[in-house]
Amino acid sequence: MTSAAFHVHPTPLGPVLLVVTDRGLVSLDVLDGPHDDALERVSLALRTVPEQDAAAAAEIAAQLDAYFAGTRTRFDLPLDWRLVQGFVRDALEAVCEIPYGETASYGEVAIAAGSPGAHRAVGSACARTPVSIIVPAHRVVRSDGSIGEYGGRPEHKRFLLDLESRVARARAEEGNAGA
Repeated sequence: MTSAAFHVHPTPLGPVLLVVTDRGLVSLDVLDGPHDDALERVSLALRTVPEQDAAAAAEIAAQLDAYFAGTRTRFDLPLDWRLVQGFVRDALEAVCEIPYGETASYGEVAIAAGSPGAHRAVGSACARTPVSIIVPAHRVVRSDGSIGEYGGRPEHKRFLLDLESRVARARAEEGNAGA
């Protein structure tokens, strides 16, 4: 049995449910309403009921705040991958390698994950990631460059891509001004 804690944290996308275990962040879910249903799903998957504990998720919340403020372009958090296995994990780990402010196609991620023909499986993995935002599934786009659905929330994907594009552009301009 694993001990786990949760915290609901506000973000520009709405409240997020953060669930952490002794291994790291196991779930980050952007909520559509009260956190009860999402917490129940994670509890069933973990086979333990997380206790509410803001301190347990404080570092995650701080890094999320810095990301949304445009001052953090890389997360430095331990992830607990126990809710994903096999190719889904391989695909999500490949997604984590997509640089901030850039995108990759589902096909490119499939190649990076070692299964060149598995672009549809990459789409399923991205749609079901238990750790959104931190695992940047929003950086995965269709081969024609269109953004796709992002778990039925294309407006969230557009927001995240626009945020990263704006920050990356501003940093590049700052770098060019100093050259």
